[in-house]
Amino acid sequence: MRLVEKWWETEHSLPPGWKEARLSLRMHGESYARRAAELLGPANPVRSGLRITLYTAQHGAGIGPKAVARLLTRLDEEGLAGELELLSVVEGDTAHTGSEGWLSDAWDAALAGLPEDWSDLYVQLTLDSSDYLDPAALAIAPLNPARARETAFRFRCARLFGYGAAPQMVRRCLQRLDERGLTGSLEILRALSDTKPVGTQGPVWYVGGKSV
Repeated sequence: MRLVEKWWETEHSLPPGWKEARLSLRMHGESYARRAAELLGPANPVRSGLRITLYTAQHGAGIGPKAVARLLTRLDEEGLAGELELLSVVEGDTAHTGSEGWLSDAWDAALAGLPEDWSDLYVQLTLDSSDYLDPAALAIAPLNPARARETAFRFRCARLFGYGAAPQMVRRCLQRLDERGLTGSLEILRALSDTKPVGTQGPVWYVGGKSV
């Protein structure tokens, strides 16, 4: 398992409203530990031999969980093997879940709010930074996304048949963004329910005079 995937799994296991978490990263070799400490510089890590300790926080002091994901992705890209472990967590207000949500979770929440017989969706993914455009486009390529504006993509989702990616594929692509620390927001622009196409692969929407 890649380090960023381990962090993604760990973050999801933290209690709702957690405030701070202390992480330990034990690298598989001296050269790995030295290079990892350099790449983790923005997190102000503490290194002791092969072990590196760092903190992440939802708010205030410390880097956020998304920043941790971005830093660990750099280690993965350089092939720096190690073991990530959660050492401690400071719990907070369970009614507050923090501002940095996962896009895959946002997708689950969006689907949960739809009628049970929904069939087709037109979705917009807005990224938090233009720096995310190229890596995001690669990660969500299976969705056949179209650029909507400077930091946004739009794509179609089809539940049973027709145009658009399956909802499971959409979720997997959004997980790829989560794993890379690419943040943003989702919005369902249009939705149809219980469509039954005859002689066609599915419904067509017209936006700005063009079919999508």
